[in-house]
Amino acid sequence: MKTARLISVTLLALVALTACGDDPEDANSVPSSWIRQQYTGSGVGYVDNSDSTSKVAKEIDDHTAARDRIDDDGKIFLRYRDDIVAVTPLKNGSRIEIDDYRTGYYRWQSNIRSVWPDPDSNAFRGGGPGSGK
Repeated sequence: MKTARLISVTLLALVALTACGDDPEDANSVPSSWIRQQYTGSGVGYVDNSDSTSKVAKEIDDHTAARDRIDDDGKIFLRYRDDIVAVTPLKNGSRIEIDDYRTGYYRWQSNIRSVWPDPDSNAFRGGGPGSGK
C-alpha cells in the first residue's frame, strides 16, 4: 500500500513539474552564437556585406524562428524570448544588432511603436526562468 501511494505521489509531482515547465514558444533564444559564426563582426554588431535586410532576416529566422517580426522602412526587427535582433540596411549589405528586449525596445521604439509590449508595462511578460508565473 505504501509503495502504491509513493508511486502515485511521485507521478503527481512529475505531472506538476511538467505543467510548470516553459512553454515551447518561450524556448526561442536569440541565435547569437550562430550569428557570430555566420556574419562578420563590426564595431556595432555584425555585418553582411552583400545581402539585403530581408534576406539576412530570413536566414536568421530560418535558423531560429522568431516570436514576431516587424518590417519598417527597410529595417527588420525579430523578437526572441529575451532579445531583439535589428537588421538594418547599409550601403552594401546589412547590419545585424542584438539587444536585450528592454534596451532594444527603447532603442528602436520609433520603429516598433506599440506593436510589441513596453517592457515596463503590465502587458509585458519577460522570458526569464519562472518569470510571469
